[in-house]
Amino acid sequence: MIITKSEPYTKGEIEKLREKFDSFLKTVIDINQKICSAGMDRHFEGEQILLEGGSKQSDIWGGSIDIETKIVGYNSFINIRPTNDNSSNEILDSQKREIYKKLSEYFFKDIYDEK
Repeated sequence: MIITKSEPYTKGEIEKLREKFDSFLKTVIDINQKICSAGMDRHFEGEQILLEGGSKQSDIWGGSIDIETKIVGYNSFINIRPTNDNSSNEILDSQKREIYKKLSEYFFKDIYDEK
């Protein structure tokens, strides 16, 4: 199940997203418009949803979040974009990584608020 939104995911939505890979969620975020697509099997699926919604390719980055460890990942084949100075599947630009991390924490704030 893929859920795309511009507001934090609810606990119920996070449970639905976990159906695919349990605690590991693939995420694709438009770091400019602050829209997240999560729960896809492959990052390009979320990328396509965001592109169809009007996002610019240069603003879309892929990664992941581990629900159990709360670690944000920055690895996706959609990140390989030499024209955007990103020749790796990792998000290389430190500012973009920080934005991606902060947005991931925003979209999944319920897991960070758990005690």
